[in-house]
Amino acid sequence: MDAFYASVEQRDDPALRGQPVVVAWRGSRSVVCAASYEARKFGVRSAMPAVRAERLCPHAVFVPPDFVRYKAASRQVREIFERHTDLIEPLSLDEAYLDVTATKTGLPSATATAQAIRDAIREETRLTASAGVAPNKFVAKIASDWNKPDGLFVVKPHQVEAFLAPLPVGRLPGVGKVMEAKLAELGVQRVTDLRALGALALEQRFGRWGRRLHELAYGIDDHPVEPSRPTLQISSEDTFERDLPLSEVEADLRALAAKTWAGYQRELQRNPGRIARTVVLKLKTADFRILTRSLTPPHPPASEAELADLACGLRARVELPASTLYRLVGVGVSGFVEEDEAIAQSDLFDGGAVDEVLEGR
Repeated sequence: MDAFYASVEQRDDPALRGQPVVVAWRGSRSVVCAASYEARKFGVRSAMPAVRAERLCPHAVFVPPDFVRYKAASRQVREIFERHTDLIEPLSLDEAYLDVTATKTGLPSATATAQAIRDAIREETRLTASAGVAPNKFVAKIASDWNKPDGLFVVKPHQVEAFLAPLPVGRLPGVGKVMEAKLAELGVQRVTDLRALGALALEQRFGRWGRRLHELAYGIDDHPVEPSRPTLQISSEDTFERDLPLSEVEADLRALAAKTWAGYQRELQRNPGRIARTVVLKLKTADFRILTRSLTPPHPPASEAELADLACGLRARVELPASTLYRLVGVGVSGFVEEDEAIAQSDLFDGGAVDEVLEGR
């Protein structure tokens, strides 16, 4: 979908059409959820601090997010997808992979299917979508951004290598800023440079990931569209108005535990056989250092209060000085297993908790 949240706001409020719309709460700790294309011309992007967005575009119209409406629009779009295929892998409210190798409609090609879907979205939701058509997921993902907004871009099988060759290596999935810098040290800026290094050199330098990089450089990706991706974690987090020490965040942790528990209960209704065994505490310091602490107790948390107690208790496993200030906290549950497996693991670990500690930036 094109600038999805902002587009929903502009659709529902004619006064916002043509205006630089920023979907975000105002405040020094707020971040941009979405920006209309009018706002993007000024450099405003999602995940940007709202105060920076306001500096870049002082006349922007700030609109607080309304996820109830966004989810309703997303369901409409999903229903349109389902007329064409059952092989749908949602990535978020506004993005999904579709396998249209065989369709319910009998349309003659993937391109025709993509166009039909875009036409239906425009007619039925009064929103626009962009589509990428390609032989596999990662090439289709890149292609979907090619003609935004309201665009369609097709990469046929024989065009894949030529399409990828001039692209910056950062466009490949899994190549973030750190890997991009490591590749730059080797003189690799674009996909064609990556190919020139060869599979052996990449594997010697980066191990199995090097082999994967070589495959991606040639557009090789056999990952299927997965219609039912299992939930791996359910979490809630919040950014404070001012930085706080750990000793002052208990009320916030308990409120976040309540949100996470509600989400967990919804997941249990959808998949009653799957249990979350691990409790996760996420922290972001005032200098943007991210830490997580997790605990797998002998028995999975059985109530909101128990989840909150475990999350609050994880603060004791943070080794930073008590004077350290934090800008964000989060509470999550993870380690999903089938219920009978959870019972077996509870018997195995009865008498002692398993503590898992992760730390990073």
